[in-house]
Amino acid sequence: MAVQHNNSVARAFAILEMFSESRPHLTAGDVARELSLNNVTAHRFLHSLEAAGALVPVSRGTYRLGHLFVDLARRVTSHQALAETAQPVLDWVAETLNESAMASVFEGGSVICLATTKPKRHLFVDLRPGMRLEAHCTSQGKVWLASLDDKALSRALDQMPLVGLTERTITDRALLEREIESVREQGYAINDGEREEGLRTIAVPVVGRDGRMITGLSVYGPASRINNEALEHAHAALTEAARKIVDALYGRSALQA
Repeated sequence: MAVQHNNSVARAFAILEMFSESRPHLTAGDVARELSLNNVTAHRFLHSLEAAGALVPVSRGTYRLGHLFVDLARRVTSHQALAETAQPVLDWVAETLNESAMASVFEGGSVICLATTKPKRHLFVDLRPGMRLEAHCTSQGKVWLASLDDKALSRALDQMPLVGLTERTITDRALLEREIESVREQGYAINDGEREEGLRTIAVPVVGRDGRMITGLSVYGPASRINNEALEHAHAALTEAARKIVDALYGRSALQA
């Protein structure tokens, strides 16, 4: 099926690409002239980009790039640095357990795969950086939800459709809240076929020196391999991995502070 392009989106990006170090400001006249638009249309695009936080007016009819791009750049840089820190630790986990491992961040009510590593096996689960996973039926999602305070958790669950993906998926909010409270108490989360039949995972949080969760770490594989004994080994390896990441990010003194 042919992909339909949104001309308005394309033009909005074309306007943003007009900015440069040598040209930090633009007017509707600049946009109209270079993109072959009439002045009314150019003004409408600029106003829409301003409303979205992409542009900031510096004088009547003149705009510069907004702080939205600073925030996006900071987020990308932060995630990239975290992924680079987590990758060798994930490789160590996979080598230790011979199972897949993943690090994640949490945005928009979803778990985002930040970095992964694969085991030296023929049968493994292939998750890739950038993939979004549901929070309510994954071990990564549960540790992220458990890291939220009660008000933030309530807001997150208000906006989260508890879709049943397997017979084991928790779709009742009260039951999920009790599960999250258990995760808070025990310090780790388990997903036993809640997102995909036959898949078992365990996740732990990595907490920074300010007490906030930095990333989630998990080990996942077929339930036929991830038995109770394997879960215990995985929990121990993930706990050590979390310590390694904190050491790498803050230095050993962070653990002694």
